[in-house]
Formats: sequence, C-alpha cells, structure tokens
Amino acid sequence: MIRFENVGLRYGMGPEVLRDISFRIDAGSFQFLTGPSGAGKTSLMRLLFLALKPTRGLITMFGHDVSRLSRSDLPTVRRRIGVIFQDFRLLDHLTTYENVALPLRVIGKAESDYRTDVVELLHWVGLGDRMHVHPPVLSGGEKQRASIARAVITQPELLLADEPTGNVDPTLARRLLRLFMELHRLGTTVVIATHDIGLMDQYDARRFVLNEGRMHIYD
Repeated sequence: MIRFENVGLRYGMGPEVLRDISFRIDAGSFQFLTGPSGAGKTSLMRLLFLALKPTRGLITMFGHDVSRLSRSDLPTVRRRIGVIFQDFRLLDHLTTYENVALPLRVIGKAESDYRTDVVELLHWVGLGDRMHVHPPVLSGGEKQRASIARAVITQPELLLADEPTGNVDPTLARRLLRLFMELHRLGTTVVIATHDIGLMDQYDARRFVLNEGRMHIYD
C-alpha cells in the first residue's frame, strides 16, 4: 500500500527533519510510529496524508507516485485515508454529530443511510449525550473522541492517528485502541503515532522508531 524510498524532508532552507527514510507498509497491517519529541513523527504523518511532498526520494501510495499527483487528484486519494489530528480540526459551526457525519456527506451518502451508524459510534466513544452541541463547548478529550469518530466512520483503507490517546484517561485509551484493532481486523491498515511505550507494549505490532530524523524498524 505504501512505499518510501530514501525520502528526505526539509522545510524551506532549513536542515532535513527526515533523512533517508525507507520502509513499506502492506495493506491490512498494523504499526506504531514512535520516537522522542521533535523526532519527526508529525512530519512523517503529514507525508502519509499527502499534506506534504518529500524534498527528495520516492513515495508510492495506493500505486501512485505521490510527486506526480496533481492537486485535482489529491481529494480522491485522501478519501481513502482517515486521519486523527492532534489539533482535532473540527468545524465549529457544525454539531458533534454533523462533524462526525461530514465524511459520509462528502461522498454523497443520504442521512437515512448513515444516521444509525453515526449515533452508535458516538455512544461507543462516550459522546452520546454531546452529539448536538458544538465543538467550542467540548473539552479537549471530547474533541479528541469526536475527531477519532469522524476518522473511522467511513472504515477507511488507511487510518493515520497522531497521538490519538493523548487527551483521554487510560481506560478510554484502551477502549479506543480496541476500536482501531477492530478496524484492522476488518481490513483497515493502521498507523498510530504515539510516545506511550506502555500502550504499545500491550500489542504485538511492528514499531517504526524515529530519532533525529532517521528511522529504525522493529518487527
């Protein structure tokens, strides 16, 4: 599904924040991305979401050379990806329910076809009584859960989660990880960026470890 070959990334004229990154991610796999603060985890996730293009090297996703994708091609490819951002990116003028349902509306589904699924997922992540309020009144943890629900509601081919359990308590963190594992069982490829070693130790999954812009892989 994804292949990086000698990828480098720099911002402007600054030093490379990622250097000679090479790896492959097979369809239906599950992996963690970890490393110290400033190691480049978020930059790598932005490359995977096609928010950035590499300064050098080759990235292939879903059979496409990323550097050759036109601006008009990007929305089609991105619809195959669910993303959980650290800054949530919820739309303040939409309710929690409407934010979570938005990816389904974008692809043209009728509300009668998805309402039950959205409501059920909101209850599952503990937002059943918050579905009709707007993001400004949600806590950080509630916004995180709404962002997670929005990312998984379409059962994407690829799920990218940047510190998805950073604003929730350990019990809810384990519950959310079970949700990601269930999506993986159904065929979704999952990449979770986290610094929580204890959380990773609970799962038998490959680890990509970034340190000073370079990657080590532990199967």
